[in-house]
Amino acid sequence: MVRSDPEVLWRSKARMENQARGRQEGPYRRPQAKASEKRGFVSMMDIPRVRAELEGKRIVVTNGCFDLLHVGHLRCLDFARSLGDLLWVGVNDDRSVQSQKGENRPIHPEAERAELLAGLRPVDLVTVFSGRRATAFLQAVRPTVYVKGGDYRRETLDAEEREALERMGAEIRFFPLVEGRSTTAAWQALKKG
Repeated sequence: MVRSDPEVLWRSKARMENQARGRQEGPYRRPQAKASEKRGFVSMMDIPRVRAELEGKRIVVTNGCFDLLHVGHLRCLDFARSLGDLLWVGVNDDRSVQSQKGENRPIHPEAERAELLAGLRPVDLVTVFSGRRATAFLQAVRPTVYVKGGDYRRETLDAEEREALERMGAEIRFFPLVEGRSTTAAWQALKKG
């Protein structure tokens, strides 16, 4: 009986290719996909196409550096996801994190931060954006609801981002801070050793 399981077929193909190249037999592992090839990752260029497919959905957006994930991030993402049909997360690229947080940041490169977020249950879509502000990302996605952590208030949101959200009629919500949990505090503790 011939098996048509994709993993078995892939392993058989890999085995034949290795034998043809004279390589030793060994464990066969499918190469890991890059973050940009994984389900849920949407490039800035692809946002218009994906957004058109989601017309009529209640889209919730949040954004940030997400450099050292902690329980506060997860709870905020859970809260955000509960407000709509899907959660789309914008991730600051490496250059913008460095300009905001300092030369030793980001700790993890943008592709890894995006991959980690895409692997979390509440997150449906992830986009890495450039620049210190998320305005272009927000204007492209056009969220129904925008969520930020409790370290922000309407008055402290970037004025350009807030104006863009207000023009599109997005509801702006805030998730309370989780006491004692922040990336900055975690980073300081790691540096102390």
